[in-house]
This record gives sequence, C-alpha cells and structure tokens, in this order.
Amino acid sequence: MASPFLTKQKAVLPSGLLTLAQSARTPRVAIARAGAELPMQAAYEATAAGIMEPLFTGETDVIRAEADKLGWDISGFEIIDTVGEEQAGHAAALACGEGRADVLMKGHLHTDVFMKSALSRDNGLRTGARLVHVFHISHPTGGKPILLSDAAVNVAPDMDTRKAAITYCVDSLRKLGVDKPKVAMLSATESVLPAVPSSGEARELRDWARTEIPNAHFSGPLALDLILSPESVAIKGMSDDPVAGNADAIIAPDIVSGNTLFKSLVYLSGACAAGVVMGAKVPILLTSRADPAVARIASVALAAILSDAP
Repeated sequence: MASPFLTKQKAVLPSGLLTLAQSARTPRVAIARAGAELPMQAAYEATAAGIMEPLFTGETDVIRAEADKLGWDISGFEIIDTVGEEQAGHAAALACGEGRADVLMKGHLHTDVFMKSALSRDNGLRTGARLVHVFHISHPTGGKPILLSDAAVNVAPDMDTRKAAITYCVDSLRKLGVDKPKVAMLSATESVLPAVPSSGEARELRDWARTEIPNAHFSGPLALDLILSPESVAIKGMSDDPVAGNADAIIAPDIVSGNTLFKSLVYLSGACAAGVVMGAKVPILLTSRADPAVARIASVALAAILSDAP
C-alpha cells in the first residue's frame, strides 16, 4: 500500500518556463545514447515545442526504431552511430565541446559513464569552474517556482562550491526574469548555533553574498518553514527579512538535505523539477530514470533559457 503522504497530483510542465524557452534561441541538444523510450519521447515533445534541435548518439537502428514508434521523422537530424554507453557518451560530449551542440543531455546510459564523458578533458567541456546542479521546481497549480542547489552532484559541497551555487542561482534567476533575486541559505535554525555547523556556514555565505553580489537579497541561516511560509515568518517576528517566506532560491548545505527536499516537493506535492548541471562549457541535463516526461521537457526548457546568448 502506498504511503498516505504521497500525492496523486501529477507534475505539470510550467507554462512560464516553456514560454521563455520558446522565445530563446533554439539550442542544439546532443543526446547521449538516445535510443530508448523516455529520452526519445522527451526529445520528440521538446522538438515539437520548438525548444530544441536534437543531435542523437547511439545505435542508429535503435534510435530510428524508437522514433518510428512515435511516428517521428528524424531524417533531418544528425545521428552519430556508436556502440555501447561509453562511445555514445563520448560522442555527445565531444559534439558539445567542439561547438556542434549547445546542451548535453543524458539518455539511456548509466550516470557514472555519462558524467565521465562530460568531465573528460579530451571532450573540451571543462572550464575550471565548479560543477553544481540546480533544480527549477514548480507546483502543478502554478505560483512562484523556486530554485534549489545542490541535490544531485556535490555530496558535501565546500564553501567555494556553495558560493558558486549562489552565483549560478542568481544568474539563472535573472535569465528567468527575476530582477532582484532572493536567496536563502538552508539550515535547521534561524540562529547561529555551534552545535549546528550549517548555521554558521549559512551566515558566512550570506555575508559573503551581500558583499560580492549586487542587486540581490540574501538571508541565512533559515529553516525551511522560514523560507517557504509567510505565516511562520510573521509568528517568529522576521517580517523585515526580504527573503524569509518569499525566497526565489535555496542553497542546501549537503546532498542529503538538498535531495530530500527536492524529492519531498516532487512526491508530496506533485512538483515538476527541471534540473541542469552548471559550470561546464554547456548546460548538462542529468535526468533520472524515474523522471517523468514533463520533468525531462522542463529540463530542456531550462537549458534552452540558460544557454541562450546573454
């Protein structure tokens, strides 16, 4: 029997994200080992929506067979014929590194193989910047979305990695149309407590960001209720904090809290989570086998917005 806490609400592709992506330059998306149902379905729908132009890598006959199941004529798109996961990952990453594609997307291959290809110096995607995963999370009934970093890549991000995450989130929010982003540093308390190391780190990150990043608001440490709930903010007397109860982005202190928060929003409220790895030459779509098609399409939309020329 399913847990009563799980919602039956299905994720919905956020219309605002799709509209922004459709107004951006259409990116060429290299799909590493595309020949499987879920990546091909997402590519088909995203291409039909006008937010990507696919470049397929993988076994050509399998890719064409999957396209035929969808009634999709892919004769006008490039297919790089490869055998196995490693070849497909390498070919897709190299296409991005050489400028023949603008976004790298995970298809039907293991994450470790995919990321090894993305990080290989031979493929030209490394920039020297830190890689950070950012989710754009939206509720199925609408309302303001929120960004979350990092829930998928950095297990125990050091302070420099979290500073990079803050910068990426602010830059992303501005591309998403938020003029003065509000960023919250997540902890379990709004006070700095020696027994809660993340609280002191959150304060340090807040102070750094306020000094280094103009035209944005930063607050921390903040517990989750003070990030999301205006009622909690009022009760706890923090209404003068511009971020509390009204955050545009959350910086998690570690992968456990970030991953738990992301999955809670998805499985308990039906949120749609569009994810992108930032810090490489191109945005990287690190989708999961459990991701629904709408989350994959939303991820393409997010990458289209972030990869658009400034």
